[in-house]
Amino acid sequence: MARGYLDALIAAALLALFLITFVIRTFYIPSVSMVPTLQVRDVLLVDEIAYRLGRPADGDVAVFTLPTGAKGTDYIKRVIGTPGESIEVANGTVYRNGNALSEPYENEAPTYDLKIMRYGIYVNGRALNRRAAQIPPRALWQSPDRVPEGFYFLLGDNRNYSDDSHVWGFVRKSNFIGRAFLILWPLNRLGILQKWR
Repeated sequence: MARGYLDALIAAALLALFLITFVIRTFYIPSVSMVPTLQVRDVLLVDEIAYRLGRPADGDVAVFTLPTGAKGTDYIKRVIGTPGESIEVANGTVYRNGNALSEPYENEAPTYDLKIMRYGIYVNGRALNRRAAQIPPRALWQSPDRVPEGFYFLLGDNRNYSDDSHVWGFVRKSNFIGRAFLILWPLNRLGILQKWR
């Protein structure tokens, strides 16, 4: 009988090791860029399989590596635009494909204007610098005013205190690590992250 318990314990430990290594990881929130959805020092669970089997979707809270090539730091933001979509920020409102987004998760309206146009991202009328931001070459664009295939547009929920696509451009699909789905810590915030489209 003791052997049966030991076998079950070993199997559970191996399953947990597999999940932690290949399927789920934790992520610690170090900044205010996703307030109010995520608070500084929250610990999340991230599904690392989600984007291996599928694509990031509008509204996902995603973990990724910085698109401009910096190593060692993972970021977390909300997916606002997927390939083929047009994105604009005007007068504090975010528009996707010409429709104003309902964003109950947003901390405050953005104080900048933004538009994807002329094969670039323009913030307050000025194009992001292609040397400092992830703006693909013109040949990779399917349309001059839409998110290119294989790229995504992400913003923090705390728009005016977030370095995100309005600063460093698009995120390649290959940069995504996983989709955050659960606040694990602190216990008084334990809960599933609601997805908004």
